Amino acid sequence: MIIYNVTSIVEENIKDDFLAFMQEIHIPEVMSTGKFTSSNLYQLTEPENEGFTYCAQYITEKAQNLIDYREIYAPRLQQDIQQKFGNKVVSFRSVLEKI
Repeated sequence: MIIYNVTSIVEENIKDDFLAFMQEIHIPEVMSTGKFTSSNLYQLTEPENEGFTYCAQYITEKAQNLIDYREIYAPRLQQDIQQKFGNKVVSFRSVLEKI
């Protein structure tokens, strides 16, 4: 199992808009690519940064699915977030593998 983890640090004044966007638009768009079998959205309860920290995790069984997603779909979807929220959201990505 491979987990594509996207951690986003969100300014307080847009957190509600960000969560609505993630739950209603972004995560459904990511899932509609067919590259992931499931997803979860978490909030860090003890963040080290100012603002709110959220982690979106997308699960796939095949590494090729993640490669395809990152090459074909991710640039546009990441740009959508950047255009909507600008520098009020800072995200970084990591890949985890279940052992």
